[in-house]
Amino acid sequence: FGAEEDIIHCKMLGSPEFPLLSRKGDITIGGAFSIHSQISKPSLFFTETPERLTCSEFRFAQTMIFAIEEINNSSSLLPNITIGYKVFDTCGSTLPSTRAAMSLMNGQDRSMGKNCSSQSSVHAVIGASESSSTIVMLQILGIFHVPVISHFATCACLSNRKEYPSFFRTIPSDHYQSRALAKLVKHFGWTWVGAVRSDNDYGNNGMATFIKAASQEGVCIEYSEAISRTADRSEQVARVVKVIQSSSSKVLIAFLAQGEMDILLEEALKQNLTELQWVGSESWITAGHLANKRYSGILMGSLGFTIRKTKIKGLQEFLWKVNPSQNPQNNLLRQFWEVTFGCSFQSSQHQQTQCSGYERLQDINNPFTDVSELRISNNVYKAVYAVAHAMHNMLKCGKSGEAMNQSCLWKVDFELKQVVKYLQDVNFTLQSEEKQYFDENGDPAATYELVNWQRNQAGGTVFVAVGSYDASLPNGKQFTINGRNITWAKESHKRPKSVCSESCLPGFRQAVIKGKPICCFSCIACAAGEISNSSCSLCPTGYWSNEDHSQCVPKIIEFLSYGETMGVLLAAVSFFGASLTLVVSCVFFHFRHTPLVKASNSELSFLLLFSLTLCFLCSLTFIGQPTGWSCMLRHTAFGITFALCMSCLLAKTIAVINAFKAKRPSTTVPQCSAALQRTSVLSCTSLQVLVCVLWLTLAPPYPHKNTAHAVDRIILECELGSPIGFWVVLGYIGLLAGLCFVLAFLARKLPDNFNEAKFITFSMLIFCAVWVTFIPAYVSSPGKFTVAVEIFAILASSFGLLFCIFAQKCYILLLKPGRNTKKQML
Repeated sequence: FGAEEDIIHCKMLGSPEFPLLSRKGDITIGGAFSIHSQISKPSLFFTETPERLTCSEFRFAQTMIFAIEEINNSSSLLPNITIGYKVFDTCGSTLPSTRAAMSLMNGQDRSMGKNCSSQSSVHAVIGASESSSTIVMLQILGIFHVPVISHFATCACLSNRKEYPSFFRTIPSDHYQSRALAKLVKHFGWTWVGAVRSDNDYGNNGMATFIKAASQEGVCIEYSEAISRTADRSEQVARVVKVIQSSSSKVLIAFLAQGEMDILLEEALKQNLTELQWVGSESWITAGHLANKRYSGILMGSLGFTIRKTKIKGLQEFLWKVNPSQNPQNNLLRQFWEVTFGCSFQSSQHQQTQCSGYERLQDINNPFTDVSELRISNNVYKAVYAVAHAMHNMLKCGKSGEAMNQSCLWKVDFELKQVVKYLQDVNFTLQSEEKQYFDENGDPAATYELVNWQRNQAGGTVFVAVGSYDASLPNGKQFTINGRNITWAKESHKRPKSVCSESCLPGFRQAVIKGKPICCFSCIACAAGEISNSSCSLCPTGYWSNEDHSQCVPKIIEFLSYGETMGVLLAAVSFFGASLTLVVSCVFFHFRHTPLVKASNSELSFLLLFSLTLCFLCSLTFIGQPTGWSCMLRHTAFGITFALCMSCLLAKTIAVINAFKAKRPSTTVPQCSAALQRTSVLSCTSLQVLVCVLWLTLAPPYPHKNTAHAVDRIILECELGSPIGFWVVLGYIGLLAGLCFVLAFLARKLPDNFNEAKFITFSMLIFCAVWVTFIPAYVSSPGKFTVAVEIFAILASSFGLLFCIFAQKCYILLLKPGRNTKKQML
């Protein structure tokens, strides 16, 4: 401030900055682009022609001018309002960005009147191209609420509305890109990767988000290195490349700005860094100047996400018209022309070619006029239209997109807060049918293309879209691969593998190695009944692990069935025993009037043969899947039939004893009459029937799935219901058998030629031996073999009774009929 004649004037301190490109208008939009680069080139060894500096973002500035002229020529958007522009160079660094921001605020007037409350010289700013440069500009412009719309600043930190309330962008935040990269790495099975980042806001924030998302996806970072533009780059970058070469991971996540990517690739060429799968951020993944033959051997096969490309109608023709003659005094246009055509407007002894100004841009292949990959340029285009639509709505120009006869309500002085407010609410559709709007954080919709570096037939590098990522879709559907063939590192068609430890074989689980990341593990065998899926997990009830422990399968259902060999054999033996018993019955019936059959108490013999037939057949109830009815039938049928059998034998034994011990006939009831025998058999059997009825009524047997005895299978068995009932039934049969054995043993030496007592004694010995042996086997372990043992005991005891009692009789009846006489019986 200076005092002169008591009048206070506001003056600018220092020299004003002048824009590289400018035009006056009612509304002025500022542009901040990295037109020149401050990155040092590698040392020259005088073995090759040095590369000339290029205006890397000059096309972005021209795209902004193209959009402004398109709007100025439109009768539907901002009618009777002209848009001007001021374009400054940030040089991809924070200090020039600060100077550009100050210049955009102040303008070129050194005196600002009586006070310093004048409005900013621009109404909105498009830029900058890097996150750090954008943050520096926002710290100045944000104080005065100047809206800033970036086309290339992707740091997630810029979404903080409290800190940056006037910031917008037409490129998605790295918050989404970092997560997309994590899902990409996980999709291809790369769980062991390296990471390199720019040591600035863009790289540090983006890599931090990626590492967090990667850990959630089960991906481990072997190393994470940073490259800074301000540090001693030669030693730093050389050390980073050595770390990359010495690592075991084969995939490199490069979250780098184009400047850092340039110097990393230069060092990678020196150290011959090959056979590495590059995964890049959108900052460099579609950078045309990197896709030259010099770097193709390193980067071919790279993968990365970028915004969708589009077409801007008329842009290429506009770029072809760029010529120094448009503004002969503009040094930027002259420098661009000299770099593009390799000539000079200044005559010199060392310069062989002099620029004429009549060279044609359409006659050469130049990245400046190449509109085949319009991605970031389209963001600049959308940013200009966003400002225009916001101003259109703020000045009440009518419905945008339609020709209006009325003029806009122009205001000379309006607060820039209003522009910010209307920018927040813009929602429009471009000629390419692309919609543009901002969310509450000033960010656009996060949609990406997954591009792959491939070689075309001409030998050049092309960016082929092989997938997409849409953050607005539900989780699990955001990332898709479109099925196109992907070129991998070193132009291979085989996907590289990058893991710390190979996957465990089926049946093994991962065990973390102490002191190493979770992706590095050893393999330990899973226990029986567990399946392996990074860890061993127990199968649910009713299931068991398969042979290789890869999945749970239903447990084997075990029971003695008719479909297996053992079941068929036992059933066949059962039918054979029943048939043989019927044959013996037929023989006895045929010889029923002979002395031998009469002496054998034919009525009890036929009843005994009938009970033996039932004993053979009752074993069939033990075969097959247990059901409620079969469980009740098998135990009761077994108990009643054997009780009937033992009752008949007991009656026979008592009859033999009474016959030989009888005295002279008297008037009393005969001691071995048929009626008495029938009564004794009926009484003994009825008592067993009563026990079975009580058992079935109070606690009947029921089918049961036994999973406790065998862990790998389910044993279907018949639970006794009441063990007391079972042991009472079995004990009663044993009681009859024991009583029969004692009486038969006492009568074994009675004097006669044919005494049945000795045969009954021997049959009871076999019967008791079989069942005494059966009891320990039955109690020891359940399963189908126990059921088979029970059936075997039934069949063995039945055959023992049949052969011991009836074999000799059938032998005499069929083969020795001479012994079947009354004389032989006496």
